[in-house]
Amino acid sequence: MSKYAITALLSAGLLVLLASPATAQQADESRSTERGDQMIASYFENQTARLEAASLAGIETLEDWEKQKSVLRGQLLSMLGLTPLPEKTDLKPVVTGITEHEEFTVEQVQFQSRPGLYVTGNLYIPRNRPGPLPAILYVCGHGRVKIDGVSYGNKVHYQHHGGWFARNGYVCLTIDTLQLGEIEGIHHGTYREDMWWWVNRGYTPAGVEAWNCVRSLDYLQSRPEVDGQRLGVSGRSGGGAYSWWIAAIDERVKVAVPVAGITDLRNHVVDGCVEGHCDCMYMLNTFQWDYAQVAALVAPRPLLISNTDRDGIFPVDGVFRIYQKVRKIYELYDAGDKLALHVTAGPHKDTQELRVHAFRWFNFHLQEGKTDLLETTAVKFFEPPQLKVFDQAPADQRNTTIHETFVPLAAPAAVPSSPSDWKQTSRGWMQGLQTTCFGGWPATPRPIELQQATEEEVDNVTLRVFEFDSQEGIRLPLIMTHRKALKRPSHWVVQVLDEEQWNALLATYGHHFPSLAKLATADLPDRNNERWLAEQQQFQQSNSVTIYFPPRGIGPTAWDPAEFKQNQHQRRFYLLGQTLDGMRTWDVRRAIQAVRTDKVYERTPMSLESHGSMAGITLYASLFEENISRLTLHQLPTSHRQGPYFLNVRRILDIPQAVAMAAKASQLILHSSSPDDWKFATQTVKQLGWDASQILFPTADK
Repeated sequence: MSKYAITALLSAGLLVLLASPATAQQADESRSTERGDQMIASYFENQTARLEAASLAGIETLEDWEKQKSVLRGQLLSMLGLTPLPEKTDLKPVVTGITEHEEFTVEQVQFQSRPGLYVTGNLYIPRNRPGPLPAILYVCGHGRVKIDGVSYGNKVHYQHHGGWFARNGYVCLTIDTLQLGEIEGIHHGTYREDMWWWVNRGYTPAGVEAWNCVRSLDYLQSRPEVDGQRLGVSGRSGGGAYSWWIAAIDERVKVAVPVAGITDLRNHVVDGCVEGHCDCMYMLNTFQWDYAQVAALVAPRPLLISNTDRDGIFPVDGVFRIYQKVRKIYELYDAGDKLALHVTAGPHKDTQELRVHAFRWFNFHLQEGKTDLLETTAVKFFEPPQLKVFDQAPADQRNTTIHETFVPLAAPAAVPSSPSDWKQTSRGWMQGLQTTCFGGWPATPRPIELQQATEEEVDNVTLRVFEFDSQEGIRLPLIMTHRKALKRPSHWVVQVLDEEQWNALLATYGHHFPSLAKLATADLPDRNNERWLAEQQQFQQSNSVTIYFPPRGIGPTAWDPAEFKQNQHQRRFYLLGQTLDGMRTWDVRRAIQAVRTDKVYERTPMSLESHGSMAGITLYASLFEENISRLTLHQLPTSHRQGPYFLNVRRILDIPQAVAMAAKASQLILHSSSPDDWKFATQTVKQLGWDASQILFPTADK
């Protein structure tokens, strides 16, 4: 049975569980995250299949491809954080030392790809040079060389490649990566450092590695020993990935041999390879690509895709699927002989078998069809200190903090001078949000399919549980509470819940309403009698309806709570061109739409309420839905640095600007906030003559 069918049965089973007495076995099942785990696994599979099907679809002729090629390259630059393309500033190259070998010399070189962003490398130069030689940029994988707390750079680990190229007629520049270089930066921001704000500003260390490669080509072309028209690139693992980035974005690369550096979304997202990779392996997938698009941008230049058959983090089935798709692009150029797939036996390891084919590929395509048998092996000649560039890191280095500045943020917003100025500015913000932050929202929403599952009455309070479809495979609950026998509500409030607020709901209602208790994925929290009595009293005095809504991954649809699994699921979302917070924003929109399918509530005034980062999600959802009378937001973050996390949002605006946009249509009550934090919004209200009560700051939460 497929995962799709299982998910459908689980959704149907949820209604049965809600509507009928639970057996002991059913009660145990309701106290687990199995339902949420199945739901999210099915969702990731569906979304991956969608992107997989769209990858290079509709390209039938070379003209089709040429029309798309420049657009795709621009998109890739953007997804690497390289739009606008950084200025090519002075490299300020320095040779800090030279190591001698009888067949070649090794220069210890450093240059700045951007001011303060240092690249350390070893330049291998053959002694026998009849003229300018072809050159190889060798980009290192994650091979740490650190002795007594001193990092020598991963160029030391991969020195045998540079030595082989130099002994066989090439200049070779082997460069350190950001994380494992002599100046150690960060590759694991979302993987383990909780730096999810990287996603907000459109930053990925893959962009730094790509830019360092661009500038490395500049450096090679500046050297008199190098024939700047015969440049190749190679590397394995992380270096394989960086080989893809540079070959795709810079056509100065004439030949590419990425080794164990690419596979498809199916392997990464569905099969779980993402859990073994740091952030440098990934572009921020704003335009929802599969990785065949990256590979296709190398065509028609000679490309050897190299891998082993038992590589656990670059599985060969995904590598082969990419090869099949890219081969069609090469055939459009009548260049099928310039693309090859090389698979040898072995795990994820730098094996001699992988090197031999790579070396022969470069010989043939960069040395005028040379096919001589290889007579030398790739061996290491030097001790780490012989290849070190710096005695100590430069005082002006920015490597360790480059994530703070590499991608420029949107310029600080000026308070609009007039209604027309505001209209133009806010329209631009909304367009940016739709295309670069929330492009992963469904283009064609599916029917809501709202269904009531249960209805219970306790102490003059009615509680009803509904379900609706937010997306394919994402079926979510709505819990509606109101005074018994209420026929015509005067107002309704949607409370958007995070996990803390969900547990507060269970503490208040779960001990009184079995249907709600069955939605718990763990034991019920201690009952909150004080709040329960307060809720009853409030309903007696009000004709309002309160609807509690937990978006995906919260409450009944929570998945595995282990920190590692939670983190890796968030990373899966951004591999799909989404974020978890962005899709929860979609869920809130759909919850509003679901309630409005009932004619009783269609024209009833509505307000939204939420806390913390979920308050930010609710704020943004309100921008895309009409007729929201009030937003009550508790502890709303003052900047996206604290969340919520949306793709590229800080390249467009920050939360104060979103507050101003929301205040145009809805009254905002910002609890636990200082007016000083929201000057842009309050000054906009004043400047444009809106009602001053559009933004209120209660002195304390009730």
